[in-house]
Amino acid sequence: MTESIDCAVIGAGAIGLAIARALALRGHEVIVLEETDTIGSDISSRNSEVIHAGIYYPAGSLKARLCVAGREMLYTYCAERGVEHKRCGKLIVASDDGQIPKLEDLRQKAKANGVDNLEWLDAAEINNMEPAVRAVAALHSPSSGIMDSHRLMLAYQGDTEDCGGVIAFKAPVWGGRMEGDAMVIQVHGDEPMELACNIVINSAGLGAQALASSFDFVPPETIPPRYLAKGTYFVLSGRSPFRRLVYPVPEPGGLGVHVTLDLGGQTRFGPDVEWVEEINYDVDPGRADKFYKAIRSYWPDLPDDALQPGYAGVRPKVSAPGEPAADFIIQGSEVHGVKGLVNLYGMESPGLTASLAIAEEVAKRLS
Repeated sequence: MTESIDCAVIGAGAIGLAIARALALRGHEVIVLEETDTIGSDISSRNSEVIHAGIYYPAGSLKARLCVAGREMLYTYCAERGVEHKRCGKLIVASDDGQIPKLEDLRQKAKANGVDNLEWLDAAEINNMEPAVRAVAALHSPSSGIMDSHRLMLAYQGDTEDCGGVIAFKAPVWGGRMEGDAMVIQVHGDEPMELACNIVINSAGLGAQALASSFDFVPPETIPPRYLAKGTYFVLSGRSPFRRLVYPVPEPGGLGVHVTLDLGGQTRFGPDVEWVEEINYDVDPGRADKFYKAIRSYWPDLPDDALQPGYAGVRPKVSAPGEPAADFIIQGSEVHGVKGLVNLYGMESPGLTASLAIAEEVAKRLS
């Protein structure tokens, strides 16, 4: 039997839940379909939990625009909803004179994106702010921060449910066809069903391409390739010497092995970049050797045996290794020709920071 619903959001990560919230607040009848038994089980719970300022992204890109807008929306939302967060600030450091041009490039990118509060620091000023850090220059970003990503997603879920939305767990979606103007999707799991929908949001993260490929109504040529970049984190044992986030200049595929503080005061390092063929979250203790080398480029006093294996995440890339980092892909009917369908691909960092702005962008395109 086929049931009908106005809107199905596929994927209960931070972005899917934010979109479900935005649509429910606009009066849509919403169901969120999640294949696991919990919210945010993949990308949204395996990251640095950093609130990004909007420094790194090309001017005019979705990442730049939605990160800058989303950052302030997120700070306001967290304060209003009691989601623990801290505007702790961040240093992006040049460990030698050869990296100063890269730092200057970042300052110009940030300015083009509307991030106009960066401060240029010399070695003495860096030492005054973060005595453990050794660098010749740095950019200080006072707008950067950290948050509790799980509490954020619970707040999004709560808002959705308060507006009549429903979250269905253990409800994998695989397959879909058109019947008249409706998209009919096949929901498997404990209670298989077919849902006829006016709106379908593909926010399946790492599975977005596979999901789109299973829909008869999505032209295959509109589906971008998927590349997987695994990132591993190690945890510092003992007391942290840092009060702020500390980042090196970016590296290909990521932002470098950086210092992240959690809200409990623990220090984590990561993620690195490891291009992989399959999704797995195993942490290889042997990768610590590269971490020690990377971290000591800006914290030379890191003790031996101070790093403990933490956790790993996988970024859903749409650009291949060696290619420039691609933008978010928020793909509507103007590309694939299906009214009411939005496919989201390559929703990596700064997706968590930008989640509220991404949701507004999707809602605006649907209207």
